[in-house]
Amino acid sequence: MTHHHHHGSPPLRGRWSSRLGFIMAAAGSAVGLGNIWKFPYITGMHGGGAFVLFYLFCIAVIGVPLMVAEMIIGRHTRKGPVGAFRRLKGGFWGAVGWLGVCAGFVILSYYSVVAGWTVSYLWLALQGTFSQQYTQQVPQLFTGLLSSDANQLFWQALFMLATVLIVIGGVKKGLERANRILMPTLFLILVGLAGFGLFSPGGSQALEFLFSPDWSKLDQSAMLEALGHAFFSLSLGMGAILTYGSYADEETNIPKVAITVSAMDTLVALLSGLAIFPIVFAYGMAPAAGPGLVFKTLPILFSQMPGGSIIAILFFLLLVFAALTSAISLLEVVVAYYCDEWKWDRRRATLVMGLVIFAIGVPSALSNHLLKDWQLIGERNFLDSVDFIATNYLLPLGGLLITLFAGWVLTPSVAKAELAKGAAVSWFYPLWCFLIRYVSPVLVALVLLNKVGLF
Repeated sequence: MTHHHHHGSPPLRGRWSSRLGFIMAAAGSAVGLGNIWKFPYITGMHGGGAFVLFYLFCIAVIGVPLMVAEMIIGRHTRKGPVGAFRRLKGGFWGAVGWLGVCAGFVILSYYSVVAGWTVSYLWLALQGTFSQQYTQQVPQLFTGLLSSDANQLFWQALFMLATVLIVIGGVKKGLERANRILMPTLFLILVGLAGFGLFSPGGSQALEFLFSPDWSKLDQSAMLEALGHAFFSLSLGMGAILTYGSYADEETNIPKVAITVSAMDTLVALLSGLAIFPIVFAYGMAPAAGPGLVFKTLPILFSQMPGGSIIAILFFLLLVFAALTSAISLLEVVVAYYCDEWKWDRRRATLVMGLVIFAIGVPSALSNHLLKDWQLIGERNFLDSVDFIATNYLLPLGGLLITLFAGWVLTPSVAKAELAKGAAVSWFYPLWCFLIRYVSPVLVALVLLNKVGLF
């Protein structure tokens, strides 16, 4: 490997091989368990249609501008979050990058535990556990999984290993190749399941629930939930999209990519609703079943359905893929930091940090049995506490600071130049400027103030 500097950037840093590669990777980062596991149940809790429409509004007004901001900063600096902010401004702003790396670190530590559950369920599904002769045993499965510490650690380790193996491969051979295979497969499975759902007995009821708004149900808590979820769903505020943007080509039209990725992400969330709610309605269950929807309610329904075994395999395969494509982007944020700032080689950075993150995730894996009495925040166990801190504070704070940075600190000519690349439209910059300066920060600040209990 020669260390000649071509075009001012060292050749060691990865690049996506095409715009499609970038789109698939960014969509993979955005499409995670949040879309398939969380979106349906929070929609259920907040009464359907009105929540969905407000959520779409939040994606357009906060999600897209913030995603564009992260991509611009990443591509302009060709660095991960810490290096990017340090290069553009330094001082306090360097800490914003740090916040991103810490968030990636913390989130992956417990995300791998929940992802482990999905792998364990896929394994059960492949063994035919969700067929009709076992209906009686299905409700106990989740309790059984959570009450075995060894099981939790095994599935968490397996999932982390898969994540590490992909990230070690680098930008083109690892991240891009994995996303190019996993994302289209995920879409196919999801479209199949949604189609199956629509033509099943609960289909029309599900359509009505998801798309006919009852505005009386849209209270303040529902609006803030939608706003918060718009954020996490697109994996913003932690520097993952920023890092992926730093591997993008100069010819890439960033607004187009951001809009495409946000649309794909939203489509996945809606299709998940169409896949899950018909089954829930057909069996007379409550759509507001909460977090247990995917691991408790659905498996029981799978075991009562004709052909439920096959549906279960496809469904949990979908969950595993969604979890994996997000996990690799979380690990990549941390790895990029060690490669960029500490000059580690990728293999070392991935193996060392993979192990460290796994170790930090161990208390999360044990939090349902061995450490179940160890409560950090309120009545929450370790896993729920860490999730609470990361998703309620770290991400919105990161997002708020990035919007303020992009709108008020970043030199306008830089943003303008970045947005003009790749045959972009001229009206996008003023619109983006307005949203990122005056609209996004205000809305994100509202979510934060609400979490802190001041609003």
